Amino acid sequence: MRTPSFSLTAARTVLATASILTCIAAQAATITIQSRDPAGFGFNDATPVAPVGGNNGTTLGQQRMNVYRHVADIWERNLQSNVTITVSAGWEALNCTATSATLGSAGAWNIWNNFPGGKKNTWYPAALANKLAGVNLTAGIPDDGTGYGNVDIKTQFNVNLGQPNCLAGSSFYLGLDGNAGGQVNFAATLLHELGHGLGFSVVSVQTSTGFRINAAGSAYVSEGGLPSVWEEFMYDNTAKKSWLNMTSAERRASAINPLGLAWTGANSVAGASILRGTPLLKSAGPGSTIPTMEFNASSFGPVAPTSGKLGVLTTITPQAGEIGPGCSPFDAANTAAVRGKVPIINRGACAFALKVKNAQNAGAIGVVLANNAAGPLVPGGTDASVTIPSVGITQAEGELLKAAVAAAKPYGSRAQAGAVTATFAVDNTRKAGADAFGRPLLYTPATLAPGSSVSHWDVTASPNLLMEPSINSDLTLSVSPPQDLTLPLLKDIGW
Repeated sequence: MRTPSFSLTAARTVLATASILTCIAAQAATITIQSRDPAGFGFNDATPVAPVGGNNGTTLGQQRMNVYRHVADIWERNLQSNVTITVSAGWEALNCTATSATLGSAGAWNIWNNFPGGKKNTWYPAALANKLAGVNLTAGIPDDGTGYGNVDIKTQFNVNLGQPNCLAGSSFYLGLDGNAGGQVNFAATLLHELGHGLGFSVVSVQTSTGFRINAAGSAYVSEGGLPSVWEEFMYDNTAKKSWLNMTSAERRASAINPLGLAWTGANSVAGASILRGTPLLKSAGPGSTIPTMEFNASSFGPVAPTSGKLGVLTTITPQAGEIGPGCSPFDAANTAAVRGKVPIINRGACAFALKVKNAQNAGAIGVVLANNAAGPLVPGGTDASVTIPSVGITQAEGELLKAAVAAAKPYGSRAQAGAVTATFAVDNTRKAGADAFGRPLLYTPATLAPGSSVSHWDVTASPNLLMEPSINSDLTLSVSPPQDLTLPLLKDIGW
């Protein structure tokens, strides 16, 4: 299985200018959930279910709504606003295959500029604009027949998840205790998506021709030359400019500048002290000098330790009939090669967890997964039966390790003694997921990922953060330090 991505999707953009002036002391936020599901479907599904993980609902629909209410309560405790935040919620048949799925999406239903309390000529998502203005700006928008006349955030989640043709076997876990196992934790997923709707999303996104409104797609973009509230806090360490001062061409380059785009908001920079040291993979072997490498731990299997031996590295050879490296049960030759060792396996053709499981079944004690394209690799996915550690490294680093392994093997009559052995270490002078100045990094893979690029924290962050582009099994339902950095960023933009 491949780890499904979490996309920011906004169904409609209402570009509005407010002219209301008010001043009211802030109070705890109130979030109202409006179901748009028909009878017998989604929240109204009467299928009997047993209570699970603190969720005492007795029907599937009740349990789904209980998770919504639980997550809304978390956000209410962390936010202040005098204006009720209205969420339109529904279950839909989203894109699916047997091995991948769109779990869901969320986004601000309207964006606003030039209202009292906001920065002049700057776009804000509806819920934040209402908070800053102190009044419900959205209430003035007439219903256009869609039923969303007074909605701040729209969410939708995949009603078919876990079915044979929709990420088979990995349904939403509706418990509230985080014990999702091999299922997808719906509470964490919803917490993530509502974070987008509240404002954790840039209003600009790269396209092939520049930056433009994309009302039905990945994210909002600048309209009429006006920036979003995000852009002053996005600083590219290569261009040495904030997005607020960039041209469209510079933004296009910045959006695909791996590990190059930092967030400079004071709350987030202070909160980034929670990030751990950068994990390292150190390798030693005869016949070559092997540089120390940064790695990203897989989202499945045991947590990679911060020190100690990983094992002796080895390689595998192509097998007849396989669709990609490590995608089929290992044949006799590869089984002999990996038994008691750590194979280096390239990304591609099948899920990371499947590659690791096949290696585990052949007797491997760990796996190093190498990217097949430029940039860092974070192996995602779920498989509770994986019991060996695995890590992701870059394509170039994978080739270096494979060359070192080849140099250490017997060659003709001139066998070189020893083997290449990998160990874990940590560089505590550098924060994982931050730049050299300790500023947290935004997700900017070398290939643009619509709905994910720029609008998430980078996948190199450790511990894993709620607003990374995929949900990790070790997340809590916290949005603030010492567990998370979501709330600090929202405070940076005005919450």
